Amino acid sequence: MYIGIDLGTSSVKAVLIDENQTILGSASSPLQVSRPEPGWSEQTAESWIAATTAAMDELAKAYPREMTGVRGIGLSGQMHGATLLDAADRPLRPCILWNDVRSAAEAAEIDAMPMARTITGNITFPGFTAPKVVWVQRHEPEIFAKVGKIVLPKDYLRLWLSGEHGTDMSDAAGTSWLDVGARRWSDEMLEATGLTRDHMPPLYEGTDVTGMLRAELAERWGISGRPVIAGGAGDNAATAAGVGTVAPGSAFISLGTSGVLFAANERFSPNPDSAVHAFCHALPNTWHQMGVILSAAASIEWLAQTFGTTAADLVAPLEGAAGGPGSLLFLPYLSGERTPHNDAHIRGSFIGLSHDSDRTAMARAVLEGVAYAFADSLEALRVAGATVTRATAVGGGSRSQAWLQILADTLGIVIDIPADGDFGAAFGAARLGLIAAEGADPVAICAPPAIRSSIEPDRARSEQYQGAWHRYRALYPAIKEATAL
Repeated sequence: MYIGIDLGTSSVKAVLIDENQTILGSASSPLQVSRPEPGWSEQTAESWIAATTAAMDELAKAYPREMTGVRGIGLSGQMHGATLLDAADRPLRPCILWNDVRSAAEAAEIDAMPMARTITGNITFPGFTAPKVVWVQRHEPEIFAKVGKIVLPKDYLRLWLSGEHGTDMSDAAGTSWLDVGARRWSDEMLEATGLTRDHMPPLYEGTDVTGMLRAELAERWGISGRPVIAGGAGDNAATAAGVGTVAPGSAFISLGTSGVLFAANERFSPNPDSAVHAFCHALPNTWHQMGVILSAAASIEWLAQTFGTTAADLVAPLEGAAGGPGSLLFLPYLSGERTPHNDAHIRGSFIGLSHDSDRTAMARAVLEGVAYAFADSLEALRVAGATVTRATAVGGGSRSQAWLQILADTLGIVIDIPADGDFGAAFGAARLGLIAAEGADPVAICAPPAIRSSIEPDRARSEQYQGAWHRYRALYPAIKEATAL
């Protein structure tokens, strides 16, 4: 038996699988995000422990016999969070999360350093870890003076679970401190931000053993012995492991809170000018590229909350009603944007509102606006050298056939829908736990799932959506200027 634990932004999820990778059960516990200032986003490390304990307790209660034989645990989590610990590994302040944009100025300064993009292969975005730590240096110097270790969210769970420091290559790649091509910490980038390797946890591949579960936790959850804990992965690389996006040329499209277009690579292929992320993958000697949209399903959830309904009810009138793009345009920049704009200050807009713009028209505009943002990412990935002709759909938004058809038509690619099952980050983490425990072949374990159906783009609608996308792209400079007023 093997467990995957995914520390997300809104919940912690634990998945239990057997040696055949059959999911036996899962449990989750919610998390809350604190926003003490506009553009800020924080969580406490204590809340992660409480949520993980609750999820694992529920799993242990529901599957006591199966839990006895757990041999490996894999970890996944939200990336980029700055979790600052003192010399005794106690959190010094709430973690500054991936979607916090307070450090835009610090990110621009790091990005302007001559060696930064060469070493990391990426733009330094405000959401990355390094600029947040520089922000703390400047605005909370009394806290920075006490920093002993800086860990990423899932790696705080590792510390609690095993007593060991560590992080994996995929998560470390999003800090701006990793030499991504060489898969090692960069002393030059650390020194440039006032740090040393002593502040960093040891580096592991996602399939490596990093420690063992503490005896008291094994006893609490009814586990015989002490299972190993794998290096794990950042949430997107873990999702790729779960959905089988590990072979060069394979891709997935994720409609979660944020949106991701992820392409696996056999070599490091940076092109930071395109604002595409070029990171280490969860498997040894592999890399990936991805375009990131900060508000994907979050956009339709926002609109649903505004109308006092659910996203499913809001989108329901659009299911089975594909008819080409609407006249109303929506720019999904509710919390800024990553690919391709790297703009923490831009904000979302509806363009073309009229007396006929009811909530269904607005819902269509949101789905299409997110699709146009994905088209921006696809173009950036192609500029960066990736070839994407089809992608597997994952994430909560992928339950909408209407949205997937809009995406297929807009992007001009085939979208594959997996057969029933959970192929997300927690499942990918469980696969990594299996590999670490058994020394199994990573590629064989991380095979793609059976496909239930595939959505082909409609040529006529694709031409219409391409035209709408070009109108959407042309709006960015005006919206940027208006946002700055």
